[in-house]
Amino acid sequence: MAKTNTIFVGRRKASVARVYLTKGTGVIKINRKDLSDYFPIKIIQDNLMLPLKAIEQIDTYDIHVNVNGGGFRGQAEAVRLGIARALVGEDETFKPSLKKQKLLTRDARVVERKKTGLRKARRKEQFSKR
Repeated sequence: MAKTNTIFVGRRKASVARVYLTKGTGVIKINRKDLSDYFPIKIIQDNLMLPLKAIEQIDTYDIHVNVNGGGFRGQAEAVRLGIARALVGEDETFKPSLKKQKLLTRDARVVERKKTGLRKARRKEQFSKR
């Protein structure tokens, strides 16, 4: 069992989410706002709930998240990873079902840096023969 004040971190691109998990009634607050206020798009809300649906514990835990950096989709995926890690920290028996749905895997893809002499990371100026 994890300690009550343990912070679990989820990352994606430039986003970092710090997740606090406690036993409760299923309240999810992100940056002190309700889930539907912070992420108004239904698909992203459903994506965030995947770890809780995988273990069938939707109304068992209260989740408070501090997230910053990146865009809304990167933040949502960072929160999802943080929730999954927090659930495993709370109870190790959740790990097989979360791992089966690939919810514990950190997506390490980030934007490639721009190189000098190029327009973007790989895009060159158009070649002109004359």
